[in-house]
Amino acid sequence: MSEKIAATPALIERAGIEIIPEAERTARPRDLFWPWFAANVSVFGMSYGSFVLGFGISFWQATIVSVIGIVVSFALCGLIAIAGKRGSAPTMVLSRAAFGVHGQKVPGIVSWLTSIGWETFLAIMAVLATATVISQLGGEGDNVALKIVATVVVAALIVGASVLGYHTIMKMQSVLTWITGLVTVLYVILTIPHIDLAAVMARPDGNIGAVIGALVMVMTGFGLGWINIAADWSRYQKRTASDGAIVFWNTFGGAVAPVLLVVFGLLLAGSDDDLLAAVGADPIGALATLLPIWVLVPFLLTAVLALVSGAVLGIYSSGLTLISLGIRIPRPSAAAVDGAILTLGTIWVVFFATDFLGPFQSFLITLGVPLASWAGILIADILRRRKDYDDEALFDASGRYGAWDWTSIVTMVVASVIGWGFVVNNFAAEAAWNNWQGYLLGIIGGRDGDWAYANLGVFFALVLSFLVTWFARAATIRRQES
Repeated sequence: MSEKIAATPALIERAGIEIIPEAERTARPRDLFWPWFAANVSVFGMSYGSFVLGFGISFWQATIVSVIGIVVSFALCGLIAIAGKRGSAPTMVLSRAAFGVHGQKVPGIVSWLTSIGWETFLAIMAVLATATVISQLGGEGDNVALKIVATVVVAALIVGASVLGYHTIMKMQSVLTWITGLVTVLYVILTIPHIDLAAVMARPDGNIGAVIGALVMVMTGFGLGWINIAADWSRYQKRTASDGAIVFWNTFGGAVAPVLLVVFGLLLAGSDDDLLAAVGADPIGALATLLPIWVLVPFLLTAVLALVSGAVLGIYSSGLTLISLGIRIPRPSAAAVDGAILTLGTIWVVFFATDFLGPFQSFLITLGVPLASWAGILIADILRRRKDYDDEALFDASGRYGAWDWTSIVTMVVASVIGWGFVVNNFAAEAAWNNWQGYLLGIIGGRDGDWAYANLGVFFALVLSFLVTWFARAATIRRQES
């Protein structure tokens, strides 16, 4: 039976995975612009210019890939956000309609691990950026005390906002949008002189495999990286809100800043091979080296706040996912638990790990395949439905959605096995433990072929899962809605 929450406003949001009461569903579709824009208007987006060009493609190929990948991936988030409006519950609870009340724990674990990974990554980037910029100002960038202070401050900001919850986060994001946006514009103005158009345009075209690989990387780095939490921010929308408006504001808010930032990042990285290489080790810090001393402090504050903004969304949602897995604790406590994990992970990487980026990206590639499969299944399920979700059945294993939907579970497992066969770990030396992937690449030319690093497995998992669900579960969805 579904749980109902009291419609009494409070500083700390008490709502967990339960259905939001109608009286509290007062948000408008355009309100979705703020959290998505604020979380993605980071100068870190410019670093993707280096990542994309690293595939050995030209500026124009990189631009087309970036625009398509960013817009399409956030549009997919918009489709899943429709479920939040229809069900007024977190993404992973609404996913029970497709996987069953207990079956949802399978993709739920993947979602939780992915969220924890991304949150920790953003926190680490914030700490490293702080150390690098302080070094630029004449301080000791590798000073242990400095890094400890940076870690404590970053973790406190992320966990504090996440514990307070939805209403605080929405207000915070609307403020951060203006701050980060203005300083990002200032950064662009100050670094325009570093652009060498002749060098940028001289970069040769890459093969189709490299282009597809860059596209997959952009999609997973932007929209697909958020897709498992997309409905969490639309659950306060009125049930009468337009589906089209939900998709538009989600897509526009998430994509508009990254498109502009990545293209500018392409111009910067394409102008300077040293910058292109340096971004891989310290994305924010490398970009800071282009700035005059007087602007480093506002740049640092803005870069850290933007990274914190993204991590806050992740921690908030990973806490909800943790509860959906059956952990019976209040939402603020769940956010605090995930915050503690984030803090420990950040401390380990900043102070003890000899390498982080390689193993982390390998970890995300591995989780990206089943997450893409889950997204394909849920998007097909959402598009097939014509009615709002049954609030009671989302919490009742004997209800219309059942305990286990084996069609969805088997589809996800099979699509993931196929998908892993067509992705390859780009960091063999740093993440040798994950070299088991790519076992089907012989079909398209092997590990040395043009398609080896295209990571087609992400596409295959997404599309195959969508098609199987669209046809195989059509009758089940009709029966559930009857």
